[in-house]
Amino acid sequence: MAKTYADIEKQIKELQAKAEALRKDEVATVIARIKEAILKYELTASDLGLGVRAPLKTKVVAPPPAKRPAAKAKRGTGKVAVKFRDKNGNTWTGRGNQPVWLREAIRGGAKIESFRI
Repeated sequence: MAKTYADIEKQIKELQAKAEALRKDEVATVIARIKEAILKYELTASDLGLGVRAPLKTKVVAPPPAKRPAAKAKRGTGKVAVKFRDKNGNTWTGRGNQPVWLREAIRGGAKIESFRI
C-alpha cells in the first residue's frame, strides 16, 4: 500500500531525531579530542585566537568589494557665478564640458578669453 503524507512526516521526524543524536555524539567526540590536544600541548585561549572579546563561533566574511574613493560631502547646490558670455546672451560658469556655442566659436578662431566676463 502507498504511504500517506502523515506516514512520510512521521518518518521525517524520526530521521531528524536520529540525525540530531548522531550529531551530538560526533560533537562530543570532537570536543574530547580538542580538550586532549589542548592539555597535551598546553595551549591557551590566546594561542587559539580566542581572546576575551572574540566570539566562540565566528563567521568568515569576505572583504567588501573595492570602492571608489569617497566623494566629499555636497554642501548644497548654490549658484555659481557666470564666467563666460557671448553676444547672444549664452553663458557658461566654467564648470563641466564647454557648451556647444563656445566650442564652435573657438573652432571658428575666437579666443576663449574674449568671452570671459
